[in-house]
Amino acid sequence: MSQRIILVTFLSICFFGFAQHKKASSKFKVIAFYTAKNDQAHISFVHEANKWFPKVAAENHFKYDSTSNWNNLNAKFLAKYQVILFLDTRPETPSQREAFEKYMENGGGFIGFHFSAFALNDSDYPQNWNWYHNTFLGSGEYGSNTWRPTSAILRIENQHAVTKNIPKTFKSSPNEWYRWSNDLRKNPDIEILAAIDESSFPLGTGPKPNEIWHSGYYPVVWTNKNYKMLYVNMGHNDIDYENGTNKTLSYTFENKEQSQLILNGLLWLGNAKK
Repeated sequence: MSQRIILVTFLSICFFGFAQHKKASSKFKVIAFYTAKNDQAHISFVHEANKWFPKVAAENHFKYDSTSNWNNLNAKFLAKYQVILFLDTRPETPSQREAFEKYMENGGGFIGFHFSAFALNDSDYPQNWNWYHNTFLGSGEYGSNTWRPTSAILRIENQHAVTKNIPKTFKSSPNEWYRWSNDLRKNPDIEILAAIDESSFPLGTGPKPNEIWHSGYYPVVWTNKNYKMLYVNMGHNDIDYENGTNKTLSYTFENKEQSQLILNGLLWLGNAKK
């Protein structure tokens, strides 16, 4: 009898271990692309992200990798991952862009942060990718931004897996906020999840008057319902430019509610069916 109990216990342990291993191996994998060469505020955010995401990956049982080699945007490399992140910039070559578009069309997941949506003609990042900026993101060209980086009161606009358990309004980490050429409210494919609440105004401190917003509607988190994607305008840490130290003065992921929203988005995308 005792031998039978020992055998059953042994088989149970083996089965449990196998089941746990199978469960662990089924978790999703994330690959983050970044450049981290221009603007200390974006570089600071990239370094912060590459510390924060591995931490939450371990806590939530997914795998996080990162690379600054944009040539890894190819079908063979991307086949290993369920979610792509653009931490600061966007792909520039035709082959990289084609691979990304096919990845998204085939059901891959994506989160883009802050500068990854930037496009401005007569700049180093012109609007020369219509699918990405107009069809996929929906935002079009960059219009303007607030300055200095300041916190804003953000308002949840729609209930979604991304906004689950997030307060209706919450205070963000300091950020440089972007305005876009397209009105996302008029795009039926776009679902705005968070916008700047009017209690934030005036937003920004200048010194230029146009860098301070006094009114208007500014989406900061949204998804395109035709894709598994999320855009998050946050991703610009405050930096001590004035004194020439380039010291980081604020951190994006030190904000509990904002970080939870981003993590919600990642778990939503990673666990969704392809």
